[in-house]
Amino acid sequence: MKASFVTHKESALTHEAVIRLTELAGELGIELSASEDELSRHDLSTNEVQVADGAERMGVCICLGGDGTILRGLRSYAPAGTPVFGINFGEVGFLAASEPESEGIEQGLRRALTGGWETIDLPGLRVTSEGGEQLAFNDVALQRRPGLRVAEIAYSVASDEVGRVRCDGVVICTPAGSTGYNLANGGPVMAWGVSGFTVSFIAPHSLTARALVVAPNDQVRVGNQSESEPVDLFLDGRPSGELQPGKLLAVDFVERAGLLAQTEGATFYHRLREKFGRLAN
Repeated sequence: MKASFVTHKESALTHEAVIRLTELAGELGIELSASEDELSRHDLSTNEVQVADGAERMGVCICLGGDGTILRGLRSYAPAGTPVFGINFGEVGFLAASEPESEGIEQGLRRALTGGWETIDLPGLRVTSEGGEQLAFNDVALQRRPGLRVAEIAYSVASDEVGRVRCDGVVICTPAGSTGYNLANGGPVMAWGVSGFTVSFIAPHSLTARALVVAPNDQVRVGNQSESEPVDLFLDGRPSGELQPGKLLAVDFVERAGLLAQTEGATFYHRLREKFGRLAN
């Protein structure tokens, strides 16, 4: 078996876990790999860990971090069909399969390496603009720039224009991403397994702007109707370009974009209660 890993950008948070991961992989006869950046940040040599860029399919990619780290692992390894197993070293860790606080780092690492998990298909969003195609697993956000005027956003679904809204931005999300920025906007939470995606607005200057759940086969087209101000584009919370005035981008639902590992028998509703119930206490 071959395995790879991705870690939190603050390497000190996960360094001890990475060292133990390399030891366990050696004990189990598993070939371990990671990017050159990961090797550098954790002072690992190529004798301990091979260099890989995600193009080769692995048995598992182990992500040590929060949801941002897990999303980074999905973007890197999902195209090759590698399942992603998250061990939460972040704040919420909604996508994580293991919580060090509850089961310990050692047990989580062993479970990740020995296949003590099952996978679910994660949908994604394909974003098409003048800059080409990009893929998001959680959400696509267009946001006005600080200090500039309020954005004017128009959007259509399939061939019909649905509305034009003056707002700070718009968020389009998958079910997995519905508990993030969309939830903060007052958008609906969608259970994993639901086929479809959601459009919600950031601080709309309207009494009638409402979130909309879109059917999976319908394309959403979003236009920047501002006369002179561009809006910034973010995919899964990362800066990914801009949309100039008068320009459009298209968003399509991708049914099976990646594989996410989870505890056997785990449910979305249990995860929802554990993660958000814990934050509320």
